[in-house]
Amino acid sequence: MGIISRIKQFCFVTLRIKKYEFLSDCKRVSGKPNLFYPLLLKGNGKIHFGNNVQIGVISSPYYFSGYTYIEARNGCSEINIGNNVAINNAFSIVCFSKVTIKDNVLIGGNCSIIDNDGHDSNINKRNQENPNSFPVFIGENVFIGSNVTILKGVEIGDNSVIGNGSVVTKNIPKNVIAAGNPAKVIRDL
Repeated sequence: MGIISRIKQFCFVTLRIKKYEFLSDCKRVSGKPNLFYPLLLKGNGKIHFGNNVQIGVISSPYYFSGYTYIEARNGCSEINIGNNVAINNAFSIVCFSKVTIKDNVLIGGNCSIIDNDGHDSNINKRNQENPNSFPVFIGENVFIGSNVTILKGVEIGDNSVIGNGSVVTKNIPKNVIAAGNPAKVIRDL
């Protein structure tokens, strides 16, 4: 890639990063991630970034078209992202209760963490503002492949690997590889 192309790419992405910083409305943010990709921070809750958190990967899908979305919806919602966490492009968290991502976690592209149902399954309660939610916990040194969805109430143990395209609906113990829909342990590490 020529120098002119690199300058254009840098300017384009820098403008997109600034745009999403301007659109962010979460007032209770601590820590500052290293941004290589646009990040939108929403909600009335708390969002904490540890040291050396990387958002975005230059040579990866969605680099020019997507953004990372992190929402701590309510005043009591809390998202904690540990130290040395690397998050690929097109990642999202929608948190009504608490989401914890411990240190040294790698998260692939187009992944999402949702600690709530979004809407109640009971038709008479479907439009209520606060659906059922349960905390999500991701242990240290976890590697989450691309296109993974992690649902409410899930705990993923230290050092585990979640395979590409998995939907994690139940707890995953430490030191295993899990994959599938729903994700199941396929072998020990």
